[in-house]
Amino acid sequence: MSCISKLAGSKLWVPNQVWATDSTYLKHGKGFVYLVVILDLYSRKILSWKVSNTMDTEFCVTALEAAISQWGTPAIFNTDQGSQFTSDACISVLESYGIRISMDNKNRALDNIYMERVWRTIKYEDIYIKDYQTMTELKEGLETYVTFYNSKRYHQSLDYATPD
Repeated sequence: MSCISKLAGSKLWVPNQVWATDSTYLKHGKGFVYLVVILDLYSRKILSWKVSNTMDTEFCVTALEAAISQWGTPAIFNTDQGSQFTSDACISVLESYGIRISMDNKNRALDNIYMERVWRTIKYEDIYIKDYQTMTELKEGLETYVTFYNSKRYHQSLDYATPD
């Protein structure tokens, strides 16, 4: 059982207690790109994100290192069992900071529910509406949306406060 499953019945009480990550694909123009997000589960704040035209480990590690650089280290880092997150490069970054690793179990969709909700929100409130045509448009649009998401968008799970 993942740490997230164990924590589901209890409350997170501080930022940087548990971070989660996942990647998804986004349509832009006539193709697809990949988005990775690092999320603080206590505040629901998007700490870092990166876009790549290939599903590789590098952009995931870059997003993780950017989040650590800006926000410090979490006690627990939760991921699914995707190859980019189980790679030596990603695991070595987590281990070098003494971050406890939690991986979702196979066939346990609810272990990843926090990230799935983020994907739904980003896609339905921004990506599908804006229909970005270029990588530059997509990155600029995501930068604007993530700022809105963190500072102005009310979250029901936060009693209608913002992550900031």
